[in-house]
Amino acid sequence: MIRVCISGLGKTGREIAKVLMEQQDIKLVSAICSPNSDKKGKDLGEVIGCGSTGIVIESSDSLEQIIFSSKPDVVVDFSSPEAALKNAKVFSKMKVNIVIGTTGFSKFGLKRLLVLATKHRNAIVYAPNITLGVNVLMLLTNLASNILSNYDFQITEIHHKHKKDAPSGTAKKIAAEIQKGIKASGNSNENKEIPITAIRAGGVVGKHEVMIIGEDDKIEISHESFSRKAFALGALRAIRFVKGKVGYFEMSDVLNLKKVLGDYLENENNSFKERYTVFLNKKDLQLLQM
Repeated sequence: MIRVCISGLGKTGREIAKVLMEQQDIKLVSAICSPNSDKKGKDLGEVIGCGSTGIVIESSDSLEQIIFSSKPDVVVDFSSPEAALKNAKVFSKMKVNIVIGTTGFSKFGLKRLLVLATKHRNAIVYAPNITLGVNVLMLLTNLASNILSNYDFQITEIHHKHKKDAPSGTAKKIAAEIQKGIKASGNSNENKEIPITAIRAGGVVGKHEVMIIGEDDKIEISHESFSRKAFALGALRAIRFVKGKVGYFEMSDVLNLKKVLGDYLENENNSFKERYTVFLNKKDLQLLQM
């Protein structure tokens, strides 16, 4: 049984809490809100709409006490960049593993997370790109930029009008994957800036689109989340991954994308060898020599 604490009860945090309550191998043991939140003191079930849970939402002012009394194995943090970094210091010091889905971290903030995991020997999964589908988009984009390194790349991301950071952390990560692919190809344009257009409108949960444009053709790769359950399912995968681990991780580690790609290439190679072997039997060789 994995004991989990949820920190941050916005729309995504509440959806994650709902999904966690349905799991047989996970027990939600505590919930944390910001000090000024109107959710403080309420039963978690009242906030997420699932009846009484017996879990009283507590303020982050009492962080150490909450962790000490509820003893979670993993904390899922969907608060804010400032709060998540502050919280991570406490969680790491108390040897609790963390899944952070909050976006908007600075480069310095990300370095701090790496330092915390290294210093305290806990585990931190930083996943602004926590949906499973968008990680497939990143893998495909990385491959495309390696093969088509002389093409132009453009990212467009659309989110609801209340999202504070722009461009999104996921869009920045996609841009980094494109640059990595170009670099791996040996192209001298590896450091060129990848344009990102950020749109904030309506209630769009999240959409990322990559356009790959050459002189004579164009490829489009896109991912759209229809509901926040997509984030919750990604968080669930990360929780199960991070329990008992030590180190700093991203969703590519959670999904083991390197192994997935390696296995795919190995299977393709074996398939090619089989076709080649079948073709070059004695009878076919005799036919070729005629």
